[in-house]
Amino acid sequence: MPTPSTAVSPAPTPTGPALRRALLDHARHLLVTDGYDALSMRKIARAVGCSATSIYLYFDNKDALTHALITEGMDKLAVALEDASADLDDAPPRLRALSRAYVRFGLDNPEYYEVMFQLHPERMARYPAEDYRRARRNVEIFERALEDGRAAGTVESPNPPDVAASVLWTALHGLVSLHLARRVDVRLAGDDLVEAGVRQAMAGLGVGVA
Repeated sequence: MPTPSTAVSPAPTPTGPALRRALLDHARHLLVTDGYDALSMRKIARAVGCSATSIYLYFDNKDALTHALITEGMDKLAVALEDASADLDDAPPRLRALSRAYVRFGLDNPEYYEVMFQLHPERMARYPAEDYRRARRNVEIFERALEDGRAAGTVESPNPPDVAASVLWTALHGLVSLHLARRVDVRLAGDDLVEAGVRQAMAGLGVGVA
């Protein structure tokens, strides 16, 4: 007697919002694994299981899709920063919480982080000004905390808040990037090094760390 077939039918191609979500998720992964120059609408379509023309219902080209991923990542980071500092009024605890939340976001979301901050496309269209202003709130939340700290005398950085925020960001970005690239000594990598990095970044701003 023949054995019943156990073959699994292929998953149906997503449609509507589910298709847009699938396009973003597969494009994000392909950008990280293959790079921007190797990315194509046809390759994304193959990964998702839809026709290449279906993508154009949602995105005009791969630059628009990449920009959507950057914006999505920036929005996620904004939520993480706002949640981490929502109940903190004093500048030093806010800056510590913001710094820790930034690093944790990068380590927990490596694909988003690479698309947001580490792509090096030679010919990608300029990121839209409106989206840039929206993304900049992630820097402004640090700037506001620094302004409040200087006004209260709890932050002693000699630099104005915008410069101090950029200097702090470079330290945090370096910490995340080296971890993601696995360029940190394996004996040191982990939460202890992250915490030490945050403490040192705070000390550079004249902020003690409890």
